[in-house]
Amino acid sequence: MKIRCLIVDDEPLAIKLLQKHVQQLDFFEAPVTCNSASKGLEIINTTEIDLLFLDIRMPGILGTDLLKALRRPPKTIITTAFREYALEGYDLDIIDYLLKPITFERFFKSVERYLRSTNKINADPLSPAENKSIYIKSGNKHVKLQLSDILYVESIKDYIKIHTRGKQVTAKYKISDLESELSAKGFMRIHRSFIVNIKNITAYTAMDIEIGPIELPVGSSYKEFDFKTLNAQANH
Repeated sequence: MKIRCLIVDDEPLAIKLLQKHVQQLDFFEAPVTCNSASKGLEIINTTEIDLLFLDIRMPGILGTDLLKALRRPPKTIITTAFREYALEGYDLDIIDYLLKPITFERFFKSVERYLRSTNKINADPLSPAENKSIYIKSGNKHVKLQLSDILYVESIKDYIKIHTRGKQVTAKYKISDLESELSAKGFMRIHRSFIVNIKNITAYTAMDIEIGPIELPVGSSYKEFDFKTLNAQANH
């Protein structure tokens, strides 16, 4: 079942940004939105809401007053430009306190906290769960990739190309940054230009790695990697 969320904010641009963030995550329904705490109260009392994104300073009722008025408020993430309400917000048992402008990366960390608190979905993109995934920013989108589907990563100047079973995704990343994320997750750097998914390796020598029909070189500075470790990780 997808997550139903409500965005309460009197700033149209703030609502638009949060809508954009929510729409990049496929486990959310299209968000419900409103521009006042009083309207938010009405929606919460008539609609089942799983997660509330709540501004504080709005005309009429403050966001914190809305939470106090609810007997059973939904899980809530505060979204505000003001730091001074943080202590009061956490006293109201909120999930997180986000300061505007809200980046997708910071937004996603808050959503992870919500998902862990409810055990709805394991949203940690690098967790040891069976269906682990990672979000990669490609152009203006964050693309979700299952780690098990990734065959290898190729560095091309200032970009990387991620080769998966079904598609290729190009992103502006340094391969060393992605290596630091993936090295403990079953991936291995074999060349200055290549990271491979160990579980998808079908054959190897000291000179190259094969992933099905694809043959990738092992760089001279990577020839000392431990093949016993590779075997152990491949069978893990």
